[in-house]
Amino acid sequence: MSLRLEKLRARKVYNSRGEETIEVDAWVDGALGRAAAPAGKSKGGKEVMYYPEGGVDESLRIINGELAARLKGLDVSDHEALDEALKKYDGTVDFRRLGGNAAFAISLAVAIAASNAAGKQLYEHLRIVDSFRLPYPLGNVIGGGAHAGRGAPDWQEMLVSPIGARNVEDAVKANFMVHARVGKLLDKHLGGFTLGKGDEGAYAPPIKTEDGLRLLKQAADEISDELGFKIRVGADVAASSLWNPKKRRYVYPTEGVELDREAQMSRVAEWIDKYELFYVEDPLEEDDMEGFADLCRQVGEKALICGDDLIVTNPEILSRAAELKAVRAVIIKPNQVGLLTTAMKSVKIAHENGIISVVSHRSGEPPEGHLAQLAVAWGGKLLKAGVVGGERVAKANELLRISEIVGLDKMAELKI
Repeated sequence: MSLRLEKLRARKVYNSRGEETIEVDAWVDGALGRAAAPAGKSKGGKEVMYYPEGGVDESLRIINGELAARLKGLDVSDHEALDEALKKYDGTVDFRRLGGNAAFAISLAVAIAASNAAGKQLYEHLRIVDSFRLPYPLGNVIGGGAHAGRGAPDWQEMLVSPIGARNVEDAVKANFMVHARVGKLLDKHLGGFTLGKGDEGAYAPPIKTEDGLRLLKQAADEISDELGFKIRVGADVAASSLWNPKKRRYVYPTEGVELDREAQMSRVAEWIDKYELFYVEDPLEEDDMEGFADLCRQVGEKALICGDDLIVTNPEILSRAAELKAVRAVIIKPNQVGLLTTAMKSVKIAHENGIISVVSHRSGEPPEGHLAQLAVAWGGKLLKAGVVGGERVAKANELLRISEIVGLDKMAELKI
């Protein structure tokens, strides 16, 4: 069955931080697909360029002019054909001509249009798994680092996931309950707190990282007891934002301390034990793959050491990490590499090597739920998509809709 791309149209819209981004409409055999690109604030140095010189406006000029004409009539029943055409048109390794975000928005919009034209769900159209399972939501509850501001925790995200939940309704509800409980605990701990939030809807309180972990674990344990299943705590250190290459130290501005590589690893391992962290993302700076491997050996199966800035969804980098056993989980952010099929190659490598795929949002997000569809299509065991805020809730609500087809209790198999 051939599916012909009839038309592309791009426009400027805004993400959850109020930043300019690109949205694309695609028509395939009369069916419409629409998608917008997210944007990270804490970006890995090896990500593709979001936009060419000239920004969003230059990407719009290219898409609405030459590129739309060139792609018209392309058979997109096999999504690889579209992504290869985009890659060939751009002709650079980092999408500096078209812009990685522009390529991503086209890739996703066309996939949605093609799935609509074929009468399928997006997760069916892009599937790489034999059977569908629902990922556990992984949400940012207490934020710091680049997502918050001065005086907030030095680690970027303190996360929660209801990995003991029996069904997706309980899982989604649990994260909301933990978020609310943390707000009350912060108010009590600080003697009054405005409940100010950072980029992803997480609280951004004036506390040290360890105080945040302690309060989050307390809330998770209390809600676990109330609901009757285990809710676990994790963290995204975003260590590249703490790393000072001149000093060769991890600098903690809120705490006023500096740690060398060994001390940083010791701190991560200590807090994994102390707060029963099941997941730690980017515990070391993005060029220290050997350090990741050392930490994985040190921690063992107690926690998932996850790479984001280390790998940036790049299949070649992930292959090297797999060889070194540097990670047990990997963040999948399709806009880091510009194309859905490139992200899919990374997911396949992860599956082949027993690495858990964590399909993830960015700090600047459009208010849509497509990410949940991608997580189900690709067998992601965790969906990292925040907790509160319309652009975050959209992903949770989409999971609930998908569960009506897949089954409420068809949760991913995740043992940790």
